Amino acid sequence: MKVLAGFFRKSLKYSAMVIALLISASVWAQEKDYITVNGVVKDSKTKERLVFSGIYVPGTSIGTVANSEGQFTLKIPKTLNVQEFGISHLGYHNGIFPVSDGNGRRENVYYLDPASVEIKGVVVRPKDPRTLILQALNRIEDNYSRVPNTLTGFYRETIKQRRDYVSIAEAVTEIYKSPYKFTLESDRIKVIKGRKGDNVKKADTLIVKMQGGPNVSLYLDIVRYPELILGLEEMKHYQYELTDMVSIDNRSNYVISFKPLAKLEYPLYYGKIYVDVESLAITMAEFSMDISDVEKATQAFVRKKPAGLIFEPVSTSYLVTYKKLGDRYYLNYMRSEIKFQADWKKKIFKTSYTLMSEMAITERDTVNAAKIAAKESFKPYAILTDKVNEYFDEDYWGSYNTIEPDESIQSAIAKYNRRFKR
Repeated sequence: MKVLAGFFRKSLKYSAMVIALLISASVWAQEKDYITVNGVVKDSKTKERLVFSGIYVPGTSIGTVANSEGQFTLKIPKTLNVQEFGISHLGYHNGIFPVSDGNGRRENVYYLDPASVEIKGVVVRPKDPRTLILQALNRIEDNYSRVPNTLTGFYRETIKQRRDYVSIAEAVTEIYKSPYKFTLESDRIKVIKGRKGDNVKKADTLIVKMQGGPNVSLYLDIVRYPELILGLEEMKHYQYELTDMVSIDNRSNYVISFKPLAKLEYPLYYGKIYVDVESLAITMAEFSMDISDVEKATQAFVRKKPAGLIFEPVSTSYLVTYKKLGDRYYLNYMRSEIKFQADWKKKIFKTSYTLMSEMAITERDTVNAAKIAAKESFKPYAILTDKVNEYFDEDYWGSYNTIEPDESIQSAIAKYNRRFKR
């Protein structure tokens, strides 16, 4: 148990599960080089927006993710001569659409049809969900890349004080993704280009920063780093239940819910793991930290804080998805959100904060992976807002695919730009 606890403490230091809080008083591309497809994804029956949908170009490694309002922008190099692009979402049939329909149009609507899972033809598996998880872990080397990959990812982090953004930072990153097999290698990441905006509204006496930047998203890859919720030692502390079957990328998936069985010296998690019925690959996971023990949860989150400050976590949520390309699954999208309240002992009112980070993998090179030099890599203790430039240029990202900012983020960026121009 001491070894396990030590590992957990180390994982807390660098893991996205517990985004660290520090509390104290490239090449430009011409528009002509790529086609831009804009749109919003909706349910064909309810007309509701489908958030975090996967946007991809069939037969390539190019893609992005719709934002929290279902909006997306996809940039496709003209040299590929692509005629179609695809959209996928949990519980829906994949949709294939002509590229020309969305080219240059801001709010073109793309509808997906709900998918029901046909029991006929479904592979029969043991009913014990714990056994399913163990089988999925045993097949990691069969289902995921055994060789390193080079990934391009778009990363965004935001900090809100109540309803106002106090910090927004974004970066295009290069990632050296180590193999999904036993290896002493670790993932490395470097920032290709990035930008930030700070203090739309100053956070009175409290400064909150996110430590680790894009590194924290990589630790949400629970297939590569299973120790936190899928490690063999950790699994005995959880209860598993097979609760549903859903369609992901037109394939049937088991939905396995889990919750803590025990109370340990550190917080556990509860959530859902999605397992492909045929391949037994883990395709998605969504989970939250058990924060019922406030003192224990506080120790997990806070690195340092001034005397007299009371910190109280309110909620957490984490999401990771994988995309099947050929006969292998690859990391696709990671998102985390933490809400907490801060209260000075002598003050009457509490101040609420929301920290969000997300990363979409927008391109993959599965052949020519080049390891990132240690001196070029973004360090787990670094702070992104200390490393990147201010906002301003409206075409800053050029041909890079990004996650479309939602309306509130877009408004905050506009404020940064107006201030910068002054």
